[in-house]
Amino acid sequence: MRALFSYGLAFLILLGGGAWLATGTLVVGGNGPGKGEKPLISVIEGEEHGPLHNALAEAGMLAEHHAPITDPALTIAQRNEATTGANAPLPNVRVQLYTAQPMPIEVPLRGRTQAKATVTAVAETAGTVDVVHVSKGQRVQVGDKLCTLDQGTRAAAVAQAEAGLAQAEAGLAQAQLNFDTNADLRSRGLAPANTANAVEVALSGAKASVSAARAGLDNAKAELDRTEITAKVAGLVQDPLAVTGAMLAAGSPCAAIIQLDPIVFSGMVPEAHIGLARLGLDATIKTVTGQTVEGKVTYIASRADNATRAFPVEIEIANADHAIRDGVTAEAIVNIGTAPGHLLPQSVLTLDDDGALGVRTVEDGIVAFYPVTIVSDTRKGIWVTGLPVMANVITVGQENVTAGQAVKASPADAPAPTTAS
Repeated sequence: MRALFSYGLAFLILLGGGAWLATGTLVVGGNGPGKGEKPLISVIEGEEHGPLHNALAEAGMLAEHHAPITDPALTIAQRNEATTGANAPLPNVRVQLYTAQPMPIEVPLRGRTQAKATVTAVAETAGTVDVVHVSKGQRVQVGDKLCTLDQGTRAAAVAQAEAGLAQAEAGLAQAQLNFDTNADLRSRGLAPANTANAVEVALSGAKASVSAARAGLDNAKAELDRTEITAKVAGLVQDPLAVTGAMLAAGSPCAAIIQLDPIVFSGMVPEAHIGLARLGLDATIKTVTGQTVEGKVTYIASRADNATRAFPVEIEIANADHAIRDGVTAEAIVNIGTAPGHLLPQSVLTLDDDGALGVRTVEDGIVAFYPVTIVSDTRKGIWVTGLPVMANVITVGQENVTAGQAVKASPADAPAPTTAS
């Protein structure tokens, strides 16, 4: 008895579910609302309007479907236009007037800083290092002492050269006296004329001796001065640095001086931009350490690098306090001039139906679309080209309108329009 009850209840449930499904719709072809739907009861009866179909329809138990009133392929703006009449209110948009202004054209470069020069101060004569006057990292100026070599016998050589010069000058004075005396005697007829040649030769020899002695003294002093090794450029002392007691031969380094003022930014200009590069352009350099300085382009290579096909350039930077170090990674922005452009907020950019990036404006109450080109992106906004000199750019509502549509435009700073309930 219990089994019969269970089977009977299941049959009733199945019968009820079938009747409910029969009131539904079968979609044939999947073409969307209004295209391909057919009542299930018509499928069961085998005809479009059978007795059971009519009975269910009169009882209001059949599902009803209607074709869509709009084409699903239309955009939102086109649907709005299709569903509004000629007397419908115009859509509201906010506009702001933007005027073209000089837009800086900037080329970014990546590179690093490098010293203007690294000069090695070397010994010009052999000798033992007596005193080292500097230490690593010390700042020096032109003429500052770096190393002092042992003078040895060089001071004595100077004294000897001075004595030789004094002796030669005394001989010159005697020769000059002899020459003057002979000339006086010859003028009075007291000396034969053939004696003039001898005193002239003696005078010339005495003058040559003085010149030779004077040159010897200069050489001796120069050799003595070579024991003092001085800085030829201003900068910071680096390795290699000599130590006291070391023996230096002629040409051996005493100290290396790195010249950091001015310092140079070295980068590469892509070949696509090399036509815009020229000497004297202003540049802003920012290092990875957070330093920002100004400089000027001082060198542009005439030949591209074989590996990168880019052209090496150098930008000279004032660095009086030596705050910028050699070998720091940096980025330079070179200003190559200006061109007319508009500085706009990013929010006004939109796409047209073809996917072109641009800006919608209002001209005499009609929406216009202008494709634009983004030149640069800054914190204040984006610089673009492609707009008229003066343009009423839609700042609010640009996504709900299309080109050629009439709109009601209000300034961006005006109060929001109210809608009557």
